[in-house]
Amino acid sequence: MNPTVAVRPAMSRFRWIVCGLLFFATVIAYVDRGVLAYLEQTLEKIIGFNKEQYSYMTAAFQAAYAIGLVSAGRLTDRLGTRKGFAIAITVWSVAAMLPGLANSVATFGFAMFFLGLGEAANFPACIKTVAEWFPKKERALATGLFNSGANIGAIVVPAVVPFLALTFGWRGAFIATGALGFVWLACWLLLYDKPETHRRISAAELAYVRSDPPEKIASVAWARIVPLRETWAFALAKFFTDPVWWFYLFWLAPYLQETYHLDIKQNRLPVIVAYALSCVGSVAGGWLSGFLLKRGTPVNVARKAALGACAVAVLPVLYAPYSHNLWVVVGLVGLAMAAHQGWSANLFTLPSDLFPRAAVASVVGFGGMVGSLGGVLMQLGAGRIVQATHSYLPLFLIAGSAYLVGLGIVQLLTPRLTPASLD
Repeated sequence: MNPTVAVRPAMSRFRWIVCGLLFFATVIAYVDRGVLAYLEQTLEKIIGFNKEQYSYMTAAFQAAYAIGLVSAGRLTDRLGTRKGFAIAITVWSVAAMLPGLANSVATFGFAMFFLGLGEAANFPACIKTVAEWFPKKERALATGLFNSGANIGAIVVPAVVPFLALTFGWRGAFIATGALGFVWLACWLLLYDKPETHRRISAAELAYVRSDPPEKIASVAWARIVPLRETWAFALAKFFTDPVWWFYLFWLAPYLQETYHLDIKQNRLPVIVAYALSCVGSVAGGWLSGFLLKRGTPVNVARKAALGACAVAVLPVLYAPYSHNLWVVVGLVGLAMAAHQGWSANLFTLPSDLFPRAAVASVVGFGGMVGSLGGVLMQLGAGRIVQATHSYLPLFLIAGSAYLVGLGIVQLLTPRLTPASLD
């Protein structure tokens, strides 16, 4: 599409429709990856696997996610978000259906591996799209809004999967949720294009989207990105904190079911409440740094203040394994998950603060890969710890302390949050 200015609307806010597309893509991604976790107790009896073998399946997803992120960000930078995202969601939607055909630990692991490969493109593509469609002062909010789709997706799983499993069987639950991606794909191809060539964006909105100083760099080689301390500040912060979210995603439902002797229906409300609480953090965390920026606070202070607030808000979850009250645990975990989402909204914004748009998806992809490697270690460790000790205490200790470590790394490697030197 190459419309002239004359065919543009007089006014528009189309960037928020784009943000909505990113939100729903993230919802679908988290629905697809959450079905296995919610049906884990049921499938243990049907397929016949233990906690350690379950961790192999989730680690297969994480390993593939790490591998995919190496190329997903780079591929998105080269193909553009429209083509890159379309390819990714096609791959992961097919892969999300494959567990419906699985009948062993190996075949489940195979299906989860390919799901991880496809879903690896989601966040690099979303962050690159935000960098293309939003000025810097709105990026943390936009990131927080689309990232809240992770929470909504996790809420959809316990709300919908029991019905699907009872109506169509557990195999039908995987197939039905996997098919959602193709609905999104049709909307993406119909609605998405770059701001400069999109016929639904007004001249005023386009000027606002492009209100940051112009960037001279059109492309950035891997060799220039990987050695930079700014890249490693983002990547190492992901390494320490991403595994915590994956712990909640893959182990919260089994933990609540085992600890409080809940069945698949009884477990629905506690999981929904925990993820509903986390929705608040995703938006609030992005809003906080944006609010500070609009009041003239320097980027360095605004981003790190928001990260610090989230790191502190996580700490009460350390009490969760000591509590015997279901709803106290749900509240503590919900607060920690909300803080994680606020943390992520700001951490994901750092690459667009530190790098030109041409490098953003590559940096996010690399950092996400490092975070997923941490997730692999967490999944394998979780399986062995729970299988051997029947205790989640060490995992909650990691979950409560990881963010302060991550914040310390960000401060050490990027004390001023100035743009990376790519000369």
